[in-house]
This record gives sequence, structure tokens and C-alpha cells, in this order.
Amino acid sequence: VAPRPVIGESWERMLRSGVDPEHDVRACLLSREEVQRRRETSPLRHVLPVLREGLLSVADVARHIMVVADADGRVLWREGSAPVLRRADVLGLEVGADWRENVVGTNGVGTPAVTRRPVQVFASEHFVRSHATWTCSGAPVTDPRDGRLIGVVDVSGPLDTMHPATLAWVDSVAKLAEARLRDLHQQSLERLRAVAAPVLARIDGRALVVDRHGWTAAVTGMPYVQRLALPKSLSAGLRWLPALGRSTLEPLAGGWLVRPADGPAPLPGRRVELDLREPRRRSVVVSGGAGTWTRELSPRHAELLYLLAVHREGRSAAGLAGDLFGDPGRTVTVRAEMSRVRRYLGGLLEHRPYRFGEDVEVEVLLPDDPHGLFPATGAHDAVGPEPVGHRPAPAADP
Repeated sequence: VAPRPVIGESWERMLRSGVDPEHDVRACLLSREEVQRRRETSPLRHVLPVLREGLLSVADVARHIMVVADADGRVLWREGSAPVLRRADVLGLEVGADWRENVVGTNGVGTPAVTRRPVQVFASEHFVRSHATWTCSGAPVTDPRDGRLIGVVDVSGPLDTMHPATLAWVDSVAKLAEARLRDLHQQSLERLRAVAAPVLARIDGRALVVDRHGWTAAVTGMPYVQRLALPKSLSAGLRWLPALGRSTLEPLAGGWLVRPADGPAPLPGRRVELDLREPRRRSVVVSGGAGTWTRELSPRHAELLYLLAVHREGRSAAGLAGDLFGDPGRTVTVRAEMSRVRRYLGGLLEHRPYRFGEDVEVEVLLPDDPHGLFPATGAHDAVGPEPVGHRPAPAADP
């Protein structure tokens, strides 16, 4: 009997790529740190509650497991029936495993990622024979901001526990996850809109504020456009944009102020004030052509920005890990935290090594007694002298 078209096309890809149906090939598992880094940076982390509620409520009773993989086919989460989890271990369907189609053959994780559509793979439809006791139903999850594949959600289990309707169930939950991502995006645009309102109120001429993906939060002096095409690599300054031509870009918290070049020139210079005077209310104040905005900082982000203010020449991930944890090997944690910092300060920071841009003026406000500023790590004591631009806390009123 000829296989279904979606399976037959997958088998043809397997034959062309050289996958051996007689041998179960397993790539090395990701390290625990790398799995954690991918979890922390994956948009899928925001929709795990939706996936769990939709798929795990009956998984244990029905002898299924839920598998969530990223766009690279790496398994990041795997939950459900304990006996089925043990059977999945035997197949190599483990956290950190690579289940791309061209690695392990036709399957419910890798094949939906290739076809960009829900796929159910029954038993002997798996290209690798050792998977023939298993059935998978997987659906892709895309980022509603740009249509990019961010991962696959899959329900797997022994052949005798699966039903043809399982695929529709998994696809429905994947669509609920995408709807949740759309809601989160709208919430982020609302926050950016609140930041943009006072900035745009001071501007004469054309300007708009967009998020990091180009979606418009607010506009003044020009027709509204839903989305602006942005280059993949973006930094502050004069840039050419397909829809607007020469435009000046200034970073805002969570996005960019965009001003077509025919508008008034922005104020020169960019300034960052890192206020560490109050242990429980540390903040960063950014001033530039876009006006001034403030963001409160977590203790970890305050430490990172302090270290970058001290080391204006730049600091590697290993160097920051040594400063923060006394362990240069903890680079995965540092990179994950710096990724979060760059979401709101991306236009002011450079990387390789991590540093403030050369044209950014940085001032640090420290308490009267800066020793023990970061007691958990001793970051202040580790770096020694005060950063350029240090200003102590003002004296109390008599």
C-alpha cells in the first residue's frame, strides 16, 4: 500500500538525505545549561501553561506524553505519563535530543517543522523501523509577529493509545498557543505606546514608534502603517529603510523611535544614567533624541550594567561570569541575561565583547558607601575603582 502523500514525500526526503531506516541514529544531547538557555530565550516559554492545560490534562490517563521542541528540532520540554516517558527514553526522545527529520527520520516533531503543517505519523509510517511501535501527532507553532517557526508541539505514545482525532486536538492547542502569543504582543505594544506618547508629543514633523519587529505602536504627522520593514541588524543613527528612505533611529524601551530624514534633526548625543543609590529601586535613565525614559532594574541587570559601565572597553561572557559568580564557565547564564538586557537597551549596547557604544555617555550614581553594593556576588569589590562619571548620592537635607 502506498504511503499517504505527506509520508511519501517525507520518505523521499529521507532517501535523498541518506537516513538509514535500519539504524536508529542519535545526536548528542544538549547540555543541561544549553537546554536551560534555550528555554529562557524561547517564546514557547510564554505559552507552556496553555500547552499543559490543553494537552496534559488527559495525557496520563490516555498514556501519552507532550513534547515541545524548538525550531531546531531540539526537545526542550517533555511531560506526561511516567510509563510512556520511560518508553520514550528507549527511543531517544529525551530532553535535549535532536529530532529533526533529517536526523531521526519521519516523525511528529521534525516532519511538521519541515512541512509547516500538522502531521500525524502512525507506527510503520516512521522511516526508521525501531520507531514502528510509536505514534506521534505534531503541529508547528509560529511567531505571530513575523510568521517565523518557533517550535513544534507533539503528543506521542504507543500505537494502541492513539486516535486519528488526536492530530486535530494537538493542532487546536497549537493555535491557542499562537493566539496567546498574539495577546502578549498586543500587550507589549500597549506598553510601548505608553512610553511613546510623551516622546511623540514633543516632536514636530513625521515620526513613528515601532517595536523590535517593526510593528507600529504610535505615529505622528504621517499616515499609520501597521508594520515597518526593518533590517535584521539594527543600530541607532541614520539608516535607510525601504518604506521611508533615510531615517534617524533612536532606541526606546522595547522599540525604536523612527524619524524620516526630512523631519527635524534629533538632539545630539545619547546618555545613560545608572542609578544604584537605592538598593530596592535601582534604575536606568536613558536620554537622547527620543527624549528621556526610565526603567527599573532587577538586581542582576543592575550588576551587569554596572560592570559594563566600569569596563568601557568591553567584557566577554566569561569575564562577566567570573565577575558575577566567580566562575568563568557560567557563560550560558550570562548570555541569557544579556539577551534580556538588550531587549530594552539594544540600541546602546554592542557585543563581542559586551559593552556600551562608544558614543554613549554613561554616568553611575552610587550610594555614599558603595562597598557591599552587590553583596550576593561582590561585583563592586571585584572591579576596584569607581567608573568614569561616578557621582555619589546627594547629601541629606539638614
